[in-house]
Amino acid sequence: MLGHAKYRVKMDKKKILIVNDEKDTLFILERGLAARGYSVITADNGYDAIILAKSKRPDLIVLDILMPDMDGAAVAAKLKENPATKNIPVIFLTCLLSKKDAGDEKGHVIAGHVFIAKPYDIEELLTQIEASLRRENVSC
Repeated sequence: MLGHAKYRVKMDKKKILIVNDEKDTLFILERGLAARGYSVITADNGYDAIILAKSKRPDLIVLDILMPDMDGAAVAAKLKENPATKNIPVIFLTCLLSKKDAGDEKGHVIAGHVFIAKPYDIEELLTQIEASLRRENVSC
């Protein structure tokens, strides 16, 4: 009988790929985003990030710029070349941009990408993630 069945609407968690060669940073970001209800995938290098982006299709990528094997700019360029990954929004984390350079802005936008200066504030990052996901939903 349908009248007695309980139905639960399960909201799909937004999937975020975090790419950073620093294990501690990966761990902290993974825990922080998972605690906010996101499904989190991690990669500690650019090559794995590209493979995971193609296979897992995250809703957003948080990408470190300075990495030893392939820097974040090269990873983003490779992702933009692929039809399956070209529209995934990317937020860059970088020590190349200081808080002073970014001014009072919470996220500095360069060439359509959000750059967040290290050391970053997790709340600032979450705000930028939510804004990027909203923009992506509007443009779909």
